[in-house]
Amino acid sequence: MSKPIRIFAITFMLFLFVGCAGKDKGEISSDTGEQQIYKEAQRYLNSRNFNLAVRTLQLLESRYPFGRYAEQAQLEIIYAHYGAYEREAAVEAADRFIRLHPQHPNIDYAHYMKGLSAYSEGEDFLARFLPIDNTKRDTNFAKESFSEFSQVVSRYPDSPYAADARARMLHLRDLLARHEINVANYYLRRGAYLAALNRGRYVIEGMQRTSSVPDGLAIVAQSYILLGMTDLAQDTIKTLALNYPDHPSLDQDGNFITTYSVDGFERSWMNKLSFGLFDPPKPPQFDYQLLSEQ
Repeated sequence: MSKPIRIFAITFMLFLFVGCAGKDKGEISSDTGEQQIYKEAQRYLNSRNFNLAVRTLQLLESRYPFGRYAEQAQLEIIYAHYGAYEREAAVEAADRFIRLHPQHPNIDYAHYMKGLSAYSEGEDFLARFLPIDNTKRDTNFAKESFSEFSQVVSRYPDSPYAADARARMLHLRDLLARHEINVANYYLRRGAYLAALNRGRYVIEGMQRTSSVPDGLAIVAQSYILLGMTDLAQDTIKTLALNYPDHPSLDQDGNFITTYSVDGFERSWMNKLSFGLFDPPKPPQFDYQLLSEQ
């Protein structure tokens, strides 16, 4: 095939492709019936054209608010928003469905999708492509997601979504516990030893069976040492050595590794003048999970 003919063929194919794509703009005439609009919405959902699916489902509900497909459209628009990365809109749609149809047979799906959307709402565009640590970000979305998944597990234990919701709750508990460890480490750097102690205790007492419990014990032990509570520190170290003998804060004999005493961390003049805002001291950071992954 000669070059001019090949160029013409490519141009013609592009013209056909653009022409065909331009015809599917989701335009529905004013006389289109309810069933046909619903079928169009299903076609867009099946082809993963979620933006047009959202528009079509919204049109269906606005034209036939009391029709046979109205409730189903309200339910499916949750998934359509989620698929279109409109996570906040998906949460709002799920909230609306739960409020309007609390006894609907598929109410468990609405709770599940709200939990899924709430967790994803906390992720920005870059988080989908870069290795961003979600434990160091705002966890309000994770807490809302955990609450919705717990609704599915506790209220609808026979739901087909219960098993997945339970698995996601375990992941979210680990994420929230790791976030508490990050905050506690931050308080240690700032010299807020009591605040660090409280965060560590919260992980130990409120987030048992998560991977962050050993770090919580280490933080509590270090905080007690810095607060001059030697007996409590020793009790915590014994618990840590008994249950997690391989924790990096312990030596081979089970002794707690620390060079810091009740006098605290040595602080620079800049740190003292700025009340801890600048040039903070560098105490040991308890992140057993991070060390085990390296």
